[in-house]
Amino acid sequence: MRSAQFIVNTLVIPVLVGLVVAFAVLLWAPQLVTPTAPQAPAVTYAPIAGIGPMPEQTTAAPGSSMAHMGPVSYADAVDRAAPAVVNIFTRKVVRRKTHPLFDDPFFQRFFRTNPEPNERMQSSLGSGVIMSPDGYVLTNNHVIHGADQIVVALHDGREVNATVVGTDPEADLAVLKIELENLPQIQVAHDSQLRIGDVVLAIGNPFGVGQTVTLGIVSATGRNQLGLNTYEDYIQTDAAINPGNSGGALINAYGELVGLNTAIFSKSGGSQGIGFAIPAEVASRTLTDIATHGTTIRGWLGIEVQESTPQLLTALSLPQALTGLIVTGIYPDGPADQAKLAIGDILVRINNQDAANARSAMNQIAALRPGDGIDLEFIRAGQKMQTHAIAGQRKAHQQ
Repeated sequence: MRSAQFIVNTLVIPVLVGLVVAFAVLLWAPQLVTPTAPQAPAVTYAPIAGIGPMPEQTTAAPGSSMAHMGPVSYADAVDRAAPAVVNIFTRKVVRRKTHPLFDDPFFQRFFRTNPEPNERMQSSLGSGVIMSPDGYVLTNNHVIHGADQIVVALHDGREVNATVVGTDPEADLAVLKIELENLPQIQVAHDSQLRIGDVVLAIGNPFGVGQTVTLGIVSATGRNQLGLNTYEDYIQTDAAINPGNSGGALINAYGELVGLNTAIFSKSGGSQGIGFAIPAEVASRTLTDIATHGTTIRGWLGIEVQESTPQLLTALSLPQALTGLIVTGIYPDGPADQAKLAIGDILVRINNQDAANARSAMNQIAALRPGDGIDLEFIRAGQKMQTHAIAGQRKAHQQ
C-alpha cells in the first residue's frame, strides 16, 4: 500500500500536472511552441512620383503581397507634363507638275472638260513641347519642313498660328514661337544621367487621334550611326512612338522632360518597340542657341578621322589592340592645325575620354563652345604625345 502511494505521488501526479500545463500552453499561447521562420530581409518602399506619399520605412518580406507593390498610376507625372505638350498641324501647297501646254486654256478644251487644279493643299501632323512661358516651342525639323502654315493646338483647346524662329536640320530640331497668354511650361530634368531601365512615358499625337500617353523604359542611351541625321545621340525606348508623335515629349516618372521623340525603327510604319528621342539637354541647348543667335553654336576641331581597323594598324605597324581615330585630313589654320596635329596621328583620348568611335567624338566636340579647350592625346610614330587645341565654331558640313 505504501509503495503504490509512492508511485502515485512520484510518477502519476507530475505527469498529469505536465499534461495540464501543456494543454494550457497550446490553448492560450500557441506561438510559444510554433517553429519560428527565418527572418527575411526587410524591403523598404520609397515614395514614387505619380503615386502619392507612402508610409515611411514600410517593410515587407519578399513573397508577401506588399513585396509586389509597384507604381499603380503615373497620372501625377502626366498631369505635370501634358499641358505643355502640343499638337502641330502643318499645311503645304503642292504644285502639280504638268506640261506647260496643259495650262493653256485653249488646249485644255481638247483634253478635259473640268481641268484639275494645279495646286493642292497637303497636310501633316506632329507634336511639340512648350519650353518657356513666352511661347518658345520645340519640335522636330521634319515636322515643319517646307510648311506654308503651322498651327499649334494646345492641351486646353486653344489654337494659334506659329512662326519658325530657326531650324537645325543636322540634329532634326526646330524652334517655333507662339503668341498666347498663360502658357504652360514643361520642366526639364536636371539630372541628365538616364539609366537603362528607367521608366519613361511618351506624350504626343499619334496618327492625329489626339494627345496620347504610352509607357516604357529606357532601352539604351547614346545611340548613333543610325543614318538619320548628322548628329545622333539618341535615347532608345520601347514606349510606343508612332507617326504623329514626332516632336512630342519623353518624360520621366516625375513628369520632367528627358527627351524629344524623333524616330522609330519599324518595318510596318507603326511602333515595334524601338523608338528614339533626342536628349533634353541637347534640345534645350539648341533652343537657347537659336533663340539667342539664330543658329546652333557647335564646337569645331577641324579634322577628318577614320576609326582604326586591324588592316590599318597592320599597315602602320601598330599594335592590333590599339583603339583610336586616325587623322586623315586637317583643315588649314583650323584648331587642330594650330595645335600641330598632323595627318597620320592617332587620337586616343579627347578631354580625358577614350576616342574610339568617330561619331561619338564628333558629338563630344560639337557639344563644346567656341573658345573651349580641347586636351588631345595621340600617338605619332609609336610615341604617345599630347597637345591642346582651342575649339572653333563649326559651320555646316564641317567636322
